[in-house]
Amino acid sequence: MVIALTQIKGVGYMFANSIINNLKIDSSLRVGNLSNEQIKSIENIIQNPSSSNFPSWFLNRRKDIETGEDKHLITSDIDFTVRNDVEREKATGSWRGYRHMFGLKVRGQRTRCTGRKGGAVGVAKGGRVLPARAGETAEGAPAVEGAPAAEVAPTAEGAAAGAKGSTAATKPGVENKQAPKTEKKEAPDAKKT
Repeated sequence: MVIALTQIKGVGYMFANSIINNLKIDSSLRVGNLSNEQIKSIENIIQNPSSSNFPSWFLNRRKDIETGEDKHLITSDIDFTVRNDVEREKATGSWRGYRHMFGLKVRGQRTRCTGRKGGAVGVAKGGRVLPARAGETAEGAPAVEGAPAAEVAPTAEGAAAGAKGSTAATKPGVENKQAPKTEKKEAPDAKKT
């Protein structure tokens, strides 16, 4: 019985246990074996626990702002009421409202090392330049048949990029600094004297 009642949102272990003790229902009894009168009495207590001599400190919504009375909320009423409370705090511009607006911790917890949401904020590293595909120049223009890629005249895009300093691949006689070097330097012969 206790575990079955705690499956209702808003009914905790202690509340379920006190309902069973108040109605004098056997706690080892299964829910399917309850009579209709017992089910109705459980529903009445959950909907209006103040009628069954439950103390006010046992309820989850004491001194409601709109009505001023002590209530016990269950199921979707909990989400609806919490959402309304947060919206009211945002509208009044309270400190808690500001914390809710910016997604920060509301109840005074530390925020220096915890509660960080989202990705890292910083400067993104620049990507590497991809090597030219076969049949294209360094700027991406198709190569002219019969001429090597280094001797093709630069296009309008290549000329604009060349003003920025990337014409090393289009000018003849100038080595491309972005392409890896294939020649290996030989070490000079060291003669022992």
